[in-house]
Amino acid sequence: MIYEGKQKIWSDYQKEIPDDHYFYVRSCIRQSFFPASEAAFLHITRNILNKDIFETEHHTTCGGIAYHSDAIPQETAMTIIARQFALMKKYGYENYVCSCITSFGLYCETMETWREFPDLKEKIAENLWKSCKLEFAVPKFLVHASDMIYKYRNQIAAHAKFKLVDHKTGKPLKVVEHIGCHYSKMFPSKGVGGAEYPYVLAGMIEAWGGEVVDYPERRHCCGFGFRQYFVKSNRGYSLSNTYKKFESMEPYEPDLIITNCPGCPYFMDRWQYVIAESEGKTYGKNGHGIPVMTYEEVAGLVLGFDPWDLGLQTHQIGPEPLLDKMGIPYNPEEKYKGKNGKDLGQPRQLDCIR
Repeated sequence: MIYEGKQKIWSDYQKEIPDDHYFYVRSCIRQSFFPASEAAFLHITRNILNKDIFETEHHTTCGGIAYHSDAIPQETAMTIIARQFALMKKYGYENYVCSCITSFGLYCETMETWREFPDLKEKIAENLWKSCKLEFAVPKFLVHASDMIYKYRNQIAAHAKFKLVDHKTGKPLKVVEHIGCHYSKMFPSKGVGGAEYPYVLAGMIEAWGGEVVDYPERRHCCGFGFRQYFVKSNRGYSLSNTYKKFESMEPYEPDLIITNCPGCPYFMDRWQYVIAESEGKTYGKNGHGIPVMTYEEVAGLVLGFDPWDLGLQTHQIGPEPLLDKMGIPYNPEEKYKGKNGKDLGQPRQLDCIR
Protein backbone atom coordinates (compact mmCIF):
# COMPACT_ATOMS: atom_id res chain seq x y z
CA MET A 1 0.00 0.00 0.00
CA ILE A 2 1.33 3.48 -0.84
CA TYR A 3 2.31 5.77 2.02
CA GLU A 4 -0.51 8.27 1.38
CA GLY A 5 -3.05 5.46 1.58
CA LYS A 6 -1.72 4.31 4.92
CA GLN A 7 -1.84 7.87 6.23
CA LYS A 8 -5.48 8.19 5.16
CA ILE A 9 -6.42 4.96 6.92
CA TRP A 10 -4.54 5.98 10.09
CA SER A 11 -6.27 9.38 10.09
CA ASP A 12 -9.55 7.58 10.68
CA TYR A 13 -8.19 6.38 14.03
CA GLN A 14 -7.32 9.84 15.34
CA LYS A 15 -9.26 12.16 17.62
CA GLU A 16 -9.27 15.92 17.89
CA ILE A 17 -7.47 17.14 20.99
CA PRO A 18 -7.73 20.91 21.52
CA ASP A 19 -4.53 22.86 22.14
CA ASP A 20 -5.53 24.65 25.33
CA HIS A 21 -8.11 25.86 27.87
CA TYR A 22 -9.26 22.80 29.81
CA PHE A 23 -11.45 22.15 32.83
CA TYR A 24 -9.64 19.39 34.76
CA VAL A 25 -11.17 16.81 37.10
CA ARG A 26 -9.19 14.42 39.25
CA SER A 27 -9.80 10.77 40.01
CA CYS A 28 -11.32 9.68 43.31
CA ILE A 29 -8.80 6.82 43.76
CA ARG A 30 -5.61 7.76 41.91
CA GLN A 31 -4.55 10.17 44.64
CA SER A 32 -4.62 7.30 47.11
CA PHE A 33 -2.72 4.85 44.90
CA PHE A 34 -0.15 7.15 43.24
CA PRO A 35 -0.47 10.48 45.02
CA ALA A 36 1.84 12.65 42.91
CA SER A 37 0.67 11.67 39.40
CA GLU A 38 -2.05 14.29 39.05
CA ALA A 39 0.17 16.99 40.57
CA ALA A 40 2.83 16.04 38.01
CA PHE A 41 0.27 16.36 35.20
CA LEU A 42 -0.71 19.85 36.32
CA HIS A 43 2.92 20.93 36.71
CA ILE A 44 3.85 19.62 33.25
CA THR A 45 0.86 21.11 31.44
CA ARG A 46 0.84 24.44 33.27
CA ASN A 47 4.48 25.22 33.93
CA ILE A 48 6.34 23.41 31.15
CA LEU A 49 3.80 23.40 28.31
CA ASN A 50 2.22 26.71 29.48
CA LYS A 51 -1.38 25.54 29.09
CA ASP A 52 -4.50 26.89 30.77
CA ILE A 53 -5.69 24.00 32.96
CA PHE A 54 -8.35 24.97 35.50
CA GLU A 55 -9.68 22.93 38.39
CA THR A 56 -12.06 23.66 41.23
CA GLU A 57 -12.34 22.17 44.68
CA HIS A 58 -16.09 21.83 44.12
CA HIS A 59 -15.89 18.90 41.71
CA THR A 60 -16.65 15.41 43.00
CA THR A 61 -16.30 11.79 41.99
CA CYS A 62 -18.06 10.90 38.72
CA GLY A 63 -19.87 8.06 40.49
CA GLY A 64 -18.30 5.49 38.17
CA ILE A 65 -17.24 2.95 40.78
CA ALA A 66 -20.69 2.99 42.39
CA TYR A 67 -22.36 2.80 38.98
CA HIS A 68 -20.29 -0.11 37.69
CA SER A 69 -20.74 -1.90 41.01
CA ASP A 70 -24.55 -1.53 40.78
CA ALA A 71 -24.66 0.61 43.90
CA ILE A 72 -26.40 3.57 42.19
CA PRO A 73 -28.75 3.69 39.18
CA GLN A 74 -27.74 5.19 35.85
CA GLU A 75 -29.84 8.35 36.26
CA THR A 76 -28.09 9.14 39.55
CA ALA A 77 -24.67 8.76 37.90
CA MET A 78 -25.84 10.96 35.02
CA THR A 79 -26.95 13.70 37.39
CA ILE A 80 -23.57 13.63 39.13
CA ILE A 81 -21.88 13.92 35.74
CA ALA A 82 -24.23 16.72 34.68
CA ARG A 83 -23.11 18.65 37.76
CA GLN A 84 -19.46 18.22 36.74
CA PHE A 85 -20.20 19.51 33.25
CA ALA A 86 -22.22 22.40 34.70
CA LEU A 87 -19.22 23.46 36.80
CA MET A 88 -17.15 23.49 33.62
CA LYS A 89 -19.64 25.90 32.05
CA LYS A 90 -19.89 27.99 35.22
CA TYR A 91 -16.16 28.68 35.14
CA GLY A 92 -16.15 29.52 31.44
CA TYR A 93 -14.69 26.36 29.86
CA GLU A 94 -15.91 23.98 27.16
CA ASN A 95 -12.97 21.53 26.91
CA TYR A 96 -13.12 18.83 29.58
CA VAL A 97 -10.12 16.69 30.59
CA CYS A 98 -10.38 13.92 33.17
CA SER A 99 -7.70 11.99 35.04
CA CYS A 100 -9.58 8.71 35.38
CA ILE A 101 -10.19 6.12 32.66
CA THR A 102 -13.38 4.89 34.32
CA SER A 103 -14.64 8.48 34.40
CA PHE A 104 -13.70 8.90 30.75
CA GLY A 105 -15.63 5.78 29.74
CA LEU A 106 -18.66 6.79 31.80
CA TYR A 107 -18.64 10.33 30.39
CA CYS A 108 -18.55 8.87 26.86
CA GLU A 109 -21.40 6.48 27.70
CA THR A 110 -23.47 9.27 29.24
CA MET A 111 -22.99 11.70 26.36
CA GLU A 112 -23.82 9.00 23.80
CA THR A 113 -26.94 8.05 25.78
CA TRP A 114 -28.07 11.67 25.93
CA ARG A 115 -27.58 11.94 22.18
CA GLU A 116 -29.67 8.83 21.54
CA PHE A 117 -32.36 9.62 24.14
CA PRO A 118 -33.02 13.40 24.27
CA ASP A 119 -35.97 12.92 26.65
CA LEU A 120 -33.61 11.41 29.22
CA LYS A 121 -31.22 14.29 28.65
CA GLU A 122 -34.01 16.76 29.48
CA LYS A 123 -34.91 14.80 32.61
CA ILE A 124 -31.28 14.92 33.84
CA ALA A 125 -31.15 18.66 33.15
CA GLU A 126 -34.29 19.07 35.29
CA ASN A 127 -32.79 16.92 38.07
CA LEU A 128 -29.63 19.04 37.96
CA TRP A 129 -31.52 22.30 38.34
CA LYS A 130 -33.73 21.00 41.14
CA SER A 131 -30.81 19.61 43.11
CA CYS A 132 -28.02 22.12 42.40
CA LYS A 133 -29.50 25.17 40.61
CA LEU A 134 -26.87 24.75 37.91
CA GLU A 135 -27.31 25.11 34.15
CA PHE A 136 -26.96 21.98 32.03
CA ALA A 137 -24.01 21.82 29.61
CA VAL A 138 -22.14 19.30 27.50
CA PRO A 139 -18.40 19.62 26.75
CA LYS A 140 -17.41 20.64 23.25
CA PHE A 141 -14.41 18.32 23.60
CA LEU A 142 -13.91 15.47 26.05
CA VAL A 143 -10.40 14.04 26.38
CA HIS A 144 -8.47 11.92 28.82
CA ALA A 145 -5.38 13.40 30.47
CA SER A 146 -3.18 10.85 28.69
CA ASP A 147 -4.46 12.29 25.39
CA MET A 148 -2.90 15.62 26.32
CA ILE A 149 0.46 14.14 27.27
CA TYR A 150 0.35 12.18 24.00
CA LYS A 151 -0.44 15.32 21.99
CA TYR A 152 2.56 17.10 23.50
CA ARG A 153 4.87 14.08 23.70
CA ASN A 154 7.35 15.61 21.27
CA GLN A 155 7.45 18.90 23.17
CA ILE A 156 8.15 16.91 26.33
CA ALA A 157 10.90 15.07 24.44
CA ALA A 158 12.39 18.43 23.48
CA HIS A 159 12.63 19.32 27.20
CA ALA A 160 13.87 15.85 28.18
CA LYS A 161 16.80 15.41 30.53
CA PHE A 162 16.62 11.62 30.35
CA LYS A 163 15.32 9.14 27.81
CA LEU A 164 13.86 5.66 27.93
CA VAL A 165 17.30 4.40 27.00
CA ASP A 166 19.95 2.38 28.82
CA HIS A 167 22.50 5.11 29.40
CA LYS A 168 25.37 2.61 29.46
CA THR A 169 24.59 0.71 26.26
CA GLY A 170 22.53 3.30 24.37
CA LYS A 171 19.86 0.69 23.66
CA PRO A 172 16.16 1.58 23.98
CA LEU A 173 14.44 0.27 27.08
CA LYS A 174 11.79 -2.38 26.49
CA VAL A 175 8.47 -0.94 27.61
CA VAL A 176 5.08 -2.64 27.95
CA GLU A 177 2.16 -0.25 27.44
CA HIS A 178 -1.12 -1.15 29.07
CA ILE A 179 -4.28 0.69 28.01
CA GLY A 180 -7.18 0.88 30.45
CA CYS A 181 -10.21 -1.03 29.13
CA HIS A 182 -12.52 1.97 29.51
CA TYR A 183 -10.30 4.16 27.33
CA SER A 184 -11.20 2.84 23.89
CA LYS A 185 -12.78 -0.60 24.16
CA MET A 186 -16.17 0.88 25.08
CA PHE A 187 -16.22 3.61 22.43
CA PRO A 188 -13.31 3.02 20.02
CA SER A 189 -13.70 6.37 18.25
CA LYS A 190 -13.02 8.23 21.50
CA GLY A 191 -9.44 6.97 21.92
CA VAL A 192 -6.30 7.60 19.87
CA GLY A 193 -5.96 4.56 17.61
CA GLY A 194 -9.30 3.10 18.64
CA ALA A 195 -9.62 -0.36 20.20
CA GLU A 196 -7.58 -2.06 17.47
CA TYR A 197 -4.47 0.13 17.41
CA PRO A 198 -4.42 2.25 20.60
CA TYR A 199 -1.38 4.47 20.27
CA VAL A 200 -1.73 6.94 23.13
CA LEU A 201 0.97 5.27 25.29
CA ALA A 202 2.99 3.70 22.47
CA GLY A 203 3.41 7.19 21.01
CA MET A 204 4.90 8.43 24.28
CA ILE A 205 7.29 5.47 24.50
CA GLU A 206 8.60 5.98 20.98
CA ALA A 207 8.90 9.76 21.36
CA TRP A 208 10.92 9.35 24.54
CA GLY A 209 13.35 6.78 23.12
CA GLY A 210 11.88 3.47 24.25
CA GLU A 211 10.92 0.31 22.38
CA VAL A 212 7.31 -0.89 22.58
CA VAL A 213 6.97 -4.55 23.58
CA ASP A 214 4.37 -6.45 21.57
CA TYR A 215 3.31 -9.66 23.33
CA PRO A 216 0.33 -12.04 23.02
CA GLU A 217 -1.76 -10.68 25.91
CA ARG A 218 -1.02 -7.02 25.17
CA ARG A 219 -4.72 -6.06 25.14
CA HIS A 220 -5.82 -8.34 27.98
CA CYS A 221 -7.49 -6.70 30.99
CA CYS A 222 -5.30 -5.99 34.02
CA GLY A 223 -7.79 -7.89 36.19
CA PHE A 224 -9.45 -5.07 38.14
CA GLY A 225 -12.93 -5.50 36.62
CA PHE A 226 -14.76 -3.92 39.61
CA ARG A 227 -16.78 -6.97 40.70
CA GLN A 228 -13.71 -9.13 40.21
CA TYR A 229 -11.99 -7.26 43.02
CA PHE A 230 -14.65 -5.50 45.09
CA VAL A 231 -16.34 -8.81 45.88
CA LYS A 232 -13.75 -10.54 48.04
CA SER A 233 -14.65 -14.04 46.89
CA ASN A 234 -13.98 -13.00 43.28
CA ARG A 235 -10.45 -11.70 43.76
CA GLY A 236 -8.93 -14.88 42.39
CA TYR A 237 -10.32 -13.84 38.99
CA SER A 238 -8.55 -10.49 39.30
CA LEU A 239 -5.26 -12.12 40.20
CA SER A 240 -5.52 -14.71 37.42
CA ASN A 241 -5.96 -11.99 34.80
CA THR A 242 -2.84 -10.20 35.95
CA TYR A 243 -0.91 -13.47 36.21
CA LYS A 244 -1.83 -14.29 32.60
CA LYS A 245 -0.43 -10.96 31.42
CA PHE A 246 2.86 -11.36 33.29
CA GLU A 247 3.32 -14.90 32.04
CA SER A 248 2.82 -13.63 28.50
CA MET A 249 5.22 -10.68 28.72
CA GLU A 250 7.94 -12.49 30.70
CA PRO A 251 9.93 -13.85 27.69
CA TYR A 252 10.34 -10.31 26.33
CA GLU A 253 12.08 -9.08 29.53
CA PRO A 254 10.47 -5.63 29.77
CA ASP A 255 12.19 -2.92 31.80
CA LEU A 256 9.00 -0.99 32.54
CA ILE A 257 5.20 -1.10 32.31
CA ILE A 258 3.41 2.20 31.57
CA THR A 259 -0.35 2.59 32.08
CA ASN A 260 -3.09 5.23 31.76
CA CYS A 261 -5.72 3.93 34.20
CA PRO A 262 -6.01 4.26 38.01
CA GLY A 263 -6.67 0.56 38.64
CA CYS A 264 -4.24 -0.95 36.12
CA PRO A 265 -0.96 0.28 37.66
CA TYR A 266 -2.25 -0.52 41.14
CA PHE A 267 -3.08 -4.13 40.37
CA MET A 268 -0.12 -4.81 38.09
CA ASP A 269 2.13 -3.37 40.79
CA ARG A 270 0.57 -4.98 43.88
CA TRP A 271 -0.28 -8.37 42.40
CA GLN A 272 3.40 -8.93 41.63
CA TYR A 273 3.95 -9.20 45.37
CA VAL A 274 1.03 -11.62 45.73
CA ILE A 275 2.35 -13.81 42.91
CA ALA A 276 5.82 -13.79 44.43
CA GLU A 277 4.42 -14.67 47.86
CA SER A 278 2.13 -17.45 46.61
CA GLU A 279 4.10 -18.84 43.66
CA GLY A 280 7.66 -17.89 44.55
CA LYS A 281 8.08 -16.21 41.18
CA THR A 282 9.19 -12.74 40.15
CA TYR A 283 9.11 -11.31 36.63
CA GLY A 284 11.96 -8.82 36.75
CA LYS A 285 15.64 -9.64 37.06
CA ASN A 286 17.55 -10.54 40.24
CA GLY A 287 14.41 -11.16 42.28
CA HIS A 288 13.04 -7.73 41.49
CA GLY A 289 9.64 -7.12 39.94
CA ILE A 290 8.90 -5.06 36.83
CA PRO A 291 8.29 -1.39 37.74
CA VAL A 292 4.77 -0.25 36.85
CA MET A 293 4.20 3.48 36.38
CA THR A 294 1.61 5.98 35.28
CA TYR A 295 2.24 8.02 32.15
CA GLU A 296 2.64 11.16 34.32
CA GLU A 297 5.35 9.48 36.37
CA VAL A 298 7.21 8.40 33.25
CA ALA A 299 6.89 11.89 31.75
CA GLY A 300 8.21 13.31 35.02
CA LEU A 301 11.25 11.03 34.97
CA VAL A 302 11.98 12.01 31.36
CA LEU A 303 11.76 15.68 32.35
CA GLY A 304 14.15 15.20 35.27
CA PHE A 305 11.75 15.35 38.24
CA ASP A 306 13.04 13.90 41.51
CA PRO A 307 11.74 10.30 41.74
CA TRP A 308 10.61 10.75 45.33
CA ASP A 309 8.73 13.98 44.47
CA LEU A 310 6.90 11.86 41.88
CA GLY A 311 5.83 9.47 44.66
CA LEU A 312 7.68 6.43 43.32
CA GLN A 313 8.35 5.32 46.90
CA THR A 314 4.64 4.44 47.19
CA HIS A 315 4.95 1.64 44.62
CA GLN A 316 5.16 -1.98 45.74
CA ILE A 317 7.85 -2.61 43.10
CA GLY A 318 10.74 -0.23 43.65
CA PRO A 319 11.88 1.95 40.72
CA GLU A 320 15.63 1.75 41.42
CA PRO A 321 16.62 -0.70 38.61
CA LEU A 322 14.85 1.51 36.08
CA LEU A 323 16.40 4.69 37.48
CA ASP A 324 19.83 3.11 37.33
CA LYS A 325 19.36 2.06 33.71
CA MET A 326 18.20 5.53 32.69
CA GLY A 327 21.03 7.15 34.61
CA ILE A 328 18.68 9.14 36.83
CA PRO A 329 20.33 10.24 40.10
CA TYR A 330 18.47 9.68 43.36
CA ASN A 331 19.22 9.71 47.06
CA PRO A 332 18.18 6.45 48.78
CA GLU A 333 18.20 8.19 52.14
CA GLU A 334 15.49 10.62 51.00
CA LYS A 335 13.11 7.90 49.79
CA TYR A 336 10.94 7.75 52.90
CA LYS A 337 11.15 11.33 54.10
CA GLY A 338 8.34 13.85 54.08
CA LYS A 339 8.56 17.37 52.69
CA ASN A 340 9.78 18.66 56.03
CA GLY A 341 12.63 16.14 56.01
CA LYS A 342 11.02 14.05 58.74
CA ASP A 343 11.55 10.30 58.47
CA LEU A 344 8.17 8.72 57.75
CA GLY A 345 9.36 5.21 58.55
CA GLN A 346 10.17 2.40 56.14
CA PRO A 347 7.92 -0.48 55.10
CA ARG A 348 8.94 -3.98 56.09
CA GLN A 349 11.44 -5.46 53.66
CA LEU A 350 9.79 -8.36 51.86
CA ASP A 351 11.63 -11.65 51.49
CA CYS A 352 9.79 -12.74 48.34
CA ILE A 353 10.31 -9.68 46.12
CA ARG A 354 12.49 -6.60 45.94
